[in-house]
Amino acid sequence: MEYKIKHLEMIQGIINRMASNSFFIKGWTVALIVGIFTVVNLKKESLYLVVSVIPVIAFWGLDSYYLYQERLYRFLYDKVRQTKNDKIDFSLKITPIELGMITYVRCIFSKTEIWFYFPILILDIIICTIYSVCR
Repeated sequence: MEYKIKHLEMIQGIINRMASNSFFIKGWTVALIVGIFTVVNLKKESLYLVVSVIPVIAFWGLDSYYLYQERLYRFLYDKVRQTKNDKIDFSLKITPIELGMITYVRCIFSKTEIWFYFPILILDIIICTIYSVCR
């Protein structure tokens, strides 16, 4: 039983790191977009607004990758939880056949990703359009 607990703790540590990385990426997204909008306001240069769409998309992809990894390790956690004590091998490998519904594309379009990044992207595009028209 002790080996199973240690293995589960190891996997839980990885899950916690993935969730932490996702949290920091969301913070960096907001900080970077606000910074770009501030520079645009100071320099009156509309090219920066167009460039501001790129980090939103890049961070969305990276955050989705961390969510994907987190889901993989949650799957592994559940698998280890159901494994008999004498079969614990401390493996962190997940075979693609076992995964089923866990895919990177599903993570990109998950509720948590859509509800955070899509409004930022739409707002960014609206501000770009308004700034270009009013200029």
